[in-house]
Amino acid sequence: MKNQKVIKNKGFFFLISFLFLTSSLIIKTLKKVDTQDIRISGSKLFSQNDVINNSSLNFPIRLIFVKTNLLEKELKQNLSLKNVSVNRELFPFGLKVHINSRIPIAYGERILNDEKILGFIDKDGTFINKQNVAEKNLNKFTIQVFGWKEKFKKILSKIFIAIQNYELEIVKITFSSDGFLTIQEKDLNTIYLGLKPNLINYQLQIINNLKNEFKKNSFSKKIDNIDLTNPDKPKIKVFKP
Repeated sequence: MKNQKVIKNKGFFFLISFLFLTSSLIIKTLKKVDTQDIRISGSKLFSQNDVINNSSLNFPIRLIFVKTNLLEKELKQNLSLKNVSVNRELFPFGLKVHINSRIPIAYGERILNDEKILGFIDKDGTFINKQNVAEKNLNKFTIQVFGWKEKFKKILSKIFIAIQNYELEIVKITFSSDGFLTIQEKDLNTIYLGLKPNLINYQLQIINNLKNEFKKNSFSKKIDNIDLTNPDKPKIKVFKP
């Protein structure tokens, strides 16, 4: 009888403990997240206010109602991030935001609503607003990109890869309003690539071949511009003597 009574008491104790813990967790999830409850890791550039100001969520907001996927998407886009993860936490209470910033490799310029916006470009061709770049990453870049648009990211990425793989010294990349691509190479000067992004890898290979060939006889010093809009029929214009 005594053993049965002890077992019942233990069962009652565990039930009470379980109900208490469950209630505590429910209360925690209903508690509102405010500025001081946001913990940021991975970058010292961004603050709790940056998280709040770049989200469509209305803070303070109950923890259970925080849409983490939406918040991740908005922060990634609005803060020019490479990646971001947001997790709800009960102990300690709040939101844990881990940030993976982008590293710029070129100066950038874009036109938005007829306004010129200065910033930077990373190796993926993504535009980064100036305020979203840490000062330690602001090196003296040798490449400038003008006329950036979202649809040009893949082309830029391929150009940056070619710069790494070849001996190209591209200093300027320009997209016109209709997308016509022109680059400037240190030795070959102005090179017209045109409106066919599917040809970019082939065009870059030709540029590398031309540079290597012209190195042998210093012919590059005579070049004014190269037209590779039709890469199978390059047109080279030289300076008039």
